[in-house]
Amino acid sequence: MTDDRSRSLAVVRRQLAELDALEQQTLRDLNTVAGAERVTQWRNKTAALLTETVGRQEGLAFAAIRPGPSFTNDLVEEFTDLVDCYRIQLTSLARRLAETSHPGG
Repeated sequence: MTDDRSRSLAVVRRQLAELDALEQQTLRDLNTVAGAERVTQWRNKTAALLTETVGRQEGLAFAAIRPGPSFTNDLVEEFTDLVDCYRIQLTSLARRLAETSHPGG
């Protein structure tokens, strides 16, 4: 079970790194429309990976995340809010996986 948890944690951390890279690329080229499209593709891939490695419930929960409306009139801020929505979920999952992979700690 520990190997499964370690593998799951590695997948979550890799997806967090990919999300960070997508965010940096979008903030560099300032194309938030393309960035949002890339995040949607990333989200779909991540949901499938979570279903495969962590479990169906986590994959479905991640796929069901729908960021709320934003009224800032600042496309960059709206994009970073979108990214943060997914980052918070994955960070929380990584924390839970790390805690359960180190029994007694």
